[in-house]
Amino acid sequence: MDRDDELTHLDRDGQARMVDVGEKAKTSREARARATLRMKPETRRVLLSGEVPKGDALATARIAGIQAAKRTSELIPLCHPLAITGCDVAFEPADDDERFIVEASVRCADRTGVEMEALTAATVAALTLYDMLKAIDRGMAIEEVVLLEKQGGRSGHYRRRG
Repeated sequence: MDRDDELTHLDRDGQARMVDVGEKAKTSREARARATLRMKPETRRVLLSGEVPKGDALATARIAGIQAAKRTSELIPLCHPLAITGCDVAFEPADDDERFIVEASVRCADRTGVEMEALTAATVAALTLYDMLKAIDRGMAIEEVVLLEKQGGRSGHYRRRG
């Protein structure tokens, strides 16, 4: 099996293990992820107007996303704790009247990438919006969570198409 094809999170006996990245050089890394939340048009209107009964949903979701990025290694068993240097969580209504986009970008200078941190930040921010809006619309759905882009590290630059 070629080095690039190896399952690095398994030892020779097939047991899960944390990859040792101690010999890798610290490099600048960044990742962006997106979560899409579908809701009723009225729910989206309430969110955008800032009239959510539980308070400032976007500010709360932003803080939750940042906190989630910082704590990813506590949630995902084989993730390394990283010294995150920056995290942004942004929100944007989609072009239709039912979807709302959450985008997270995370940066670090470390030995392994921040894809999981960006994905976790976007997901937890979307979950927080769901929590703050569920009294208005229990039918909301987080429909898609995707990695949009990552830079740095051995595997180089990745950008999602479409």
